[in-house]
Amino acid sequence: MKKRSMAALTAILVVVPLVAAAPGQRVHAAEPGPGDSARSAESTLVRGVDLDTVTIPELQARMNRGSLSSLRLTLAYLRRIKAVDPKINAVLRTSPTALRQAAASDLRHRLGKSRGPLDGIPVLLKDNVNTRDMPTTAGSLALAGSPPADDADLVKKLRAAGAVILGKANLSEWANFRAAKPTSGWSAVGGQTHNPYVLDRNPCGSSSGSAAALAASLAQVAIGTETDGSIVCPAGMNGVVGLKPSLGVVSQSGVVPISAEQDTAGPMARNVIDTALTLSVLSGRDTVRDGDAPSLTDAAVRPGTLRGKRIGLWRLPSLGTGVDALMTRTAERLTAAGAEVVEVSMPYQERLGELEFPALLSEFHRDIDAYLATRGGPRDLAELIEFNRTHPEEQTCFAGQELFEQALAAPPTTDPEYLAMRAELTDLSRRSIDEVMAAHDLDAIASPANPPAWTTDCARGDNDVIPSSTPAAVAGYPSLSVPAGFVGELPVGLLLMAGDRQDAELLSLGAAVEHRLDAWRAPGYLPSTPSGASH
Repeated sequence: MKKRSMAALTAILVVVPLVAAAPGQRVHAAEPGPGDSARSAESTLVRGVDLDTVTIPELQARMNRGSLSSLRLTLAYLRRIKAVDPKINAVLRTSPTALRQAAASDLRHRLGKSRGPLDGIPVLLKDNVNTRDMPTTAGSLALAGSPPADDADLVKKLRAAGAVILGKANLSEWANFRAAKPTSGWSAVGGQTHNPYVLDRNPCGSSSGSAAALAASLAQVAIGTETDGSIVCPAGMNGVVGLKPSLGVVSQSGVVPISAEQDTAGPMARNVIDTALTLSVLSGRDTVRDGDAPSLTDAAVRPGTLRGKRIGLWRLPSLGTGVDALMTRTAERLTAAGAEVVEVSMPYQERLGELEFPALLSEFHRDIDAYLATRGGPRDLAELIEFNRTHPEEQTCFAGQELFEQALAAPPTTDPEYLAMRAELTDLSRRSIDEVMAAHDLDAIASPANPPAWTTDCARGDNDVIPSSTPAAVAGYPSLSVPAGFVGELPVGLLLMAGDRQDAELLSLGAAVEHRLDAWRAPGYLPSTPSGASH
């Protein structure tokens, strides 16, 4: 025992300086060592395992047999980050303790004391999730000093489950709630993240680095956050899976906020199995509802059938003819698998669009002031606005902070007008889903998660009017993006949404949809595509 532990520790002390960037340090390409080449560092193969396609249950089976170690798996991901991330700029920093965490997991596996499905599995965190041992910046230089005093609750759950916290992913600065015309995937701390499929295209926001890193196989799973679309759009646009859980299933304590009424962290992965298993850890329980709901583990390892399922298709032709044609093909494939697909429209969307933004302004002012009071740097929103005015580095892609300024002037959340807005938002958003599902006896509602990725352009900003995420985001209901296919070289996701706390049922259905569509393929890192291939 002691000899094994000392041997593992010695190996770590030798290897860590070669593969792990220090906190706050940008990840750069690795220099090949003896017998190592840039090509092998870019390989997705490790001990006969293809990182592109392997699932957590397969990795755990190998680690339990001793044919793969978490140390080797973590080292492979760290090498890929150094070799591949310079193309996409998705990873801000790697943890200096990642290999120590992996060695501790290997010891638990050898002793038969594994802590569950995430023990030894490398996880990237969006850099608005507090970590006590690495900076948490929300992409802003205003928070780039000392790390937070404590981990976010969800990070504590990941550590307790034995997950390897691999590092922090770039994001749209302040989760895209700073400027009226932001550029998704850009932050002053991390620069611009690129879409791995076509590098001059956008990764969507704000969990852009989490999604792009997964598409490039730089971690097994990642954590994103969403207020409205910031998990499911990046997942769709980068060809991976992303779940926005029901509101309250995952603790928001220690996560940089926009709105407590809509914010949630959620799991992202290359497949539904890993997404479900990660949610079981993040939620702290195996199911999110009492009674007869399937467990998250069941949803992961025993996906349901599509036969007899009724799915409502909300087409959203405004996302382009290529997306609409893909939705037609998707409906045909689901029908061929035994599902009944009926076309639906979603009521109340115009009113939701009128009310959501003003409500978020008031909530952001309240919640960001409370968060900033826990950190070094600006103490409140007013000081944050002044920081941005006096730091030119915050203006290198876009200068605006109109949303900050509007939030500062917004009525407080005690104001009767605000309270009426939020009450109407909650009522109409829930009715928009509940009424459609009841009227058509649906198991889920499906829609496109995203248009094909637009060209990244700081001067223009995003081209991202994507209404599909709003009903579930405002209602606090779960939504899940799974790969649906491609428009040209650019991925498009299928967004599935269901009723409150139906996360496990949605994941089970999503696994069946994923299996039927079989739409994932590895990115090609193309420099560009013809302009006609974009939205």
